[in-house]
Amino acid sequence: MAAFVLPFEKPVVDLVERVKELRALAASDQRFEPELARLEEKTSRLVRELFANLSPIQKVQLSRHANRPYTLDYVKRLFTGFVELKGDRRFAEDPAIVGGLASYHGRSVVVVGHQKGRGTKENVKRNFGMPHPEGYRKAIRLYELADKFGLPILTFIDTPGAYPGIGAEERGQSEAIGSALSAMARVRVPIVATIIGEGGSGGALALGVANRVLVLEFGCYSVITPEGCAAILWNDGSRAEEAANQLKITAPDLLQLGVVDGIVEEPTGGAHQDHDAAARMLDATLWTTLTSLDGLSPEELVEDRYRRFRGLGAYLA
Repeated sequence: MAAFVLPFEKPVVDLVERVKELRALAASDQRFEPELARLEEKTSRLVRELFANLSPIQKVQLSRHANRPYTLDYVKRLFTGFVELKGDRRFAEDPAIVGGLASYHGRSVVVVGHQKGRGTKENVKRNFGMPHPEGYRKAIRLYELADKFGLPILTFIDTPGAYPGIGAEERGQSEAIGSALSAMARVRVPIVATIIGEGGSGGALALGVANRVLVLEFGCYSVITPEGCAAILWNDGSRAEEAANQLKITAPDLLQLGVVDGIVEEPTGGAHQDHDAAARMLDATLWTTLTSLDGLSPEELVEDRYRRFRGLGAYLA
């Protein structure tokens, strides 16, 4: 991956790289282990101090980091025997959403996730992670397949939102998203959604009507991007930082509001610093969350999902 460093993370990037180099040396020569332990402790402390004071807009920037692991990066590390299924059987294949059958800890599952690209060529192919209607209709096909064969559904959310182009609107973008919400709501199997990057608007929610929703430490989830919100409220996209402060879209806020059910810690410096470690940390929480739903019957799973979303925004007079 090409090097990409956000301004506020520069102080720790060099230390993280030194830790990686020293870890490789310590693997072949134990004399480096004391120095490795000292440097790891120093790096961890510095990162904790720096990242503890990140603003909401800085966390949004981390959620969009160009080197952050995407759905297929997690698929490669978490699942075996992945067989990708393509096309919506109506119009076309949409590479902005990937999905298929896989084995997870020996258990057959259906995986669906947004997929961004690395570099200009792949980003154009993936439409920067913004699905067309056919992407959502492909997801619906996978939800219904999972329901038919009784397979748990694991989704990975990472999109700025559904594609708002004329062609997408002509082919029924809003209808496709609404149908995806309906399909997820009625399937009689466990669903666990994980926000691995940014989750924007209905384009994200079409993969998010789950029994349990997890978010990575520097993920974000919102009805609109901070830039879009600022443009609408103040006709000034440059006020995105102010909008981010008000939207309550970072992981701690989402947990406090009950929008998500758990936060998955990321490696030192963020998931983009170590894809393997990020996958291991997600794996532990994801497997525990999935198995916690095993005691529910198909009818109870649907009711559990219904109660979860009916409770969002509820208050006592």
